[in-house]
Amino acid sequence: MYMCLHIKKLIHMESTLQENNPRFQATEMSTDQQPSTNFIGKLKANLIFRSKWAELNGAMGDLGTYIPIVLALTLASDLNLGTTLIFTGVYNFVTGAIYGIPMPVQPMKSIAAVAISNPEFGVPEIMAAGICTAGILFLLGVTGLMQLVYRLIPLSVVRGIQLAQGLSFAMTAVKYIKNVQDFAKSKSKGERDWLGLDGLLLALICAIFIVIVNGAGEAQIENQESTETSNIRRRVKKVIFSLPSACLIFLLGVILAIIRGPQAVKGFKFGPSRIEVVNISKQAWKQGFIKGTIPQLPLSILNSVIAVCKLSTDLFPEKGEITATSVSMTVGLMNLIGCWFGAMPCCHGAGGLAGQYKFGGRSGGCVALLGVAKLVLGLVLGSSMVKVLTQFPVGVLGVLLLFAGIELAMCSRDMNTKEESFVVLVCTAVSLVGSSAALGFLCGIVVHLVLKMRNMGSDGQSCSGSLWFHRNP
Repeated sequence: MYMCLHIKKLIHMESTLQENNPRFQATEMSTDQQPSTNFIGKLKANLIFRSKWAELNGAMGDLGTYIPIVLALTLASDLNLGTTLIFTGVYNFVTGAIYGIPMPVQPMKSIAAVAISNPEFGVPEIMAAGICTAGILFLLGVTGLMQLVYRLIPLSVVRGIQLAQGLSFAMTAVKYIKNVQDFAKSKSKGERDWLGLDGLLLALICAIFIVIVNGAGEAQIENQESTETSNIRRRVKKVIFSLPSACLIFLLGVILAIIRGPQAVKGFKFGPSRIEVVNISKQAWKQGFIKGTIPQLPLSILNSVIAVCKLSTDLFPEKGEITATSVSMTVGLMNLIGCWFGAMPCCHGAGGLAGQYKFGGRSGGCVALLGVAKLVLGLVLGSSMVKVLTQFPVGVLGVLLLFAGIELAMCSRDMNTKEESFVVLVCTAVSLVGSSAALGFLCGIVVHLVLKMRNMGSDGQSCSGSLWFHRNP
């Protein structure tokens, strides 16, 4: 009792001294004002350009995935392109401001694949699938379950999913380069001609140009610069290596699209598309959940949340950990708002992050700039943009997608043991052959557990320490 009274007396004396101390009052006022100033400062830091040309170049790194899927949904399912541009532009800007890295906004690929291949899976079903997927992801984020899943999944399985997704992008890119594409039917129409404004030779020249400018990575460029003795040659190399390769190739594609289809420019209608609330029937909800949400959900959890969080930690360790909780919630909120108005279901994606990083994206300003461009196009040209996109050289898009896929696949090179590499390759092989990230993930987990149990007695580890997985920082 005496001790309690003594503690209360000390607390009262300390509070009295603090109230009468002007230094404490000044400190208290500064801490009261700190949240707002910290918020504004963090926002500026997240949106600042590390290098203007590099960030602009990085913004183009995800278009090899974005444009083909959006174009295919617009042609096959009558998706409102203007509405999608407006909402995805807002998504890009907000996520760039929140995370401070080139966090991508990509289409939900499984839902898009179902819509393109099934004519009866229309806009109401697409939006129902997006809303259901978003609701589940948001719930997993709010409850903290997504962060728990992220901490329990083995790193080797995450790398397997990344390798499978990267190789899938790369193989799709090769198809774009090699064959003429019919995006409305999601089919190839035969081999591409060597010459022409969308010829194979053009795609190969673009690919070689990117290799010359970007090489295999920054380390190679730095090494060449440090060993060069001639000032003139060093300056020439510096100019070449600083060129915004992806941006220049995309601008070339736009010019060629206008040349190939001059009537598309004449058909521009200025002003945004009309934004309306989508009427979703009970049958659309049912079909959207069964055919769209169920196959999309594993891919969203693994590639759009788990793999993105791990890749962001690998590429931007100075930013600290981007939690699976926040990523899951932003994916959920994006679609819980936009899908009601007919905007394409979107998520984040490890492939988009790798592509934007490959071409120079280092801050949130990269995707914020892309978001502003989408927003302006959506408000000024609306759905009339589709006429130009149909003329865009598909081989050029394939080149951008190819390097994004390779960059993502290269993330798996940090596996140091044969056991980890074995799990990675099993997960990758099943994911690619079975065309299911969920199936590859399940097989990877099983193989990981079997290997751990096999080695449990030999290294003296306990059951819990041997079986449970990597702990992300």
